[in-house]
Amino acid sequence: MSAPPYKLASRAFCPHGTVIQLGRVRIGGDEVVLMAGPCSIEGEAMIHQIAAMVAEQGGTVLRGGAFKPRTSPYSFQGLGERGLKYLRDAADEHGLLAVTEVMEIGQLELVAKYADILQIGARNMQNYPLLREAGRADVPVLLKRGLCATIEEFLLAAEYIMAEGNRRVMLCERGIRTFADHSRFTLDIAAIPVLKERTHLPVLVDPSHCMGVRDKVLPMALAAIAAGADGLIVETHPKPEQALSDGPQALLPQQLAQLSERLEQVAVAVGRTFTKSPVEVTSP
Repeated sequence: MSAPPYKLASRAFCPHGTVIQLGRVRIGGDEVVLMAGPCSIEGEAMIHQIAAMVAEQGGTVLRGGAFKPRTSPYSFQGLGERGLKYLRDAADEHGLLAVTEVMEIGQLELVAKYADILQIGARNMQNYPLLREAGRADVPVLLKRGLCATIEEFLLAAEYIMAEGNRRVMLCERGIRTFADHSRFTLDIAAIPVLKERTHLPVLVDPSHCMGVRDKVLPMALAAIAAGADGLIVETHPKPEQALSDGPQALLPQQLAQLSERLEQVAVAVGRTFTKSPVEVTSP
């Protein structure tokens, strides 16, 4: 069998798997990581309220978009740097790390100033100039799989980042386009064990964007952990009917609590752990 075209991301490069350590949070280790928060940061009070919810349910990373790549140019595009400040303050107050999306090279330095993890979204998975710049940043990267990307293309995208010196990359399966129309995208559960076999990088799953409906997020989230994912990134909102973006897929507070409870059970069943303990972090 020929060697894969991705070298640094290959399992052969690091047979025992990579663990990304951020404070007391270990991504890729035995403990399952829960990242949660709103699709968009809508205001200061709102992101603090959600941060408290996430911390209470065992989440260790607060997600939230300050720059939003929307399908329509007329949709809410995010609060920009003001949103980043709100995200950082809320994460710090509740002992969480912060992850948010960077959409273009010009935003990278600004986002890196506030975030503990840079997210590169599905639409930018093959934005090679952006990947190279993220590879030069001293900040871990959460790379989402493109809507029509193969596993090899996904890992080669990670290789672009790693080739520039940034080895702290985590992969995120978030659903791909298929002929199926019963969900927004098709969550490729099979990609999880395949990725775990081919790469040493941590693998996370975003069940919110693939399903698009909050009631279907929980079973897909649990299936992902059962299949070997190292963590989840989900959307949650106290009043999703009022959310400025992606309200229908955002978990209600009681659903986030249910996910946390079931997540612990599934994690134990597959030889992993998930605990509800606050994490103290230092601002970057």
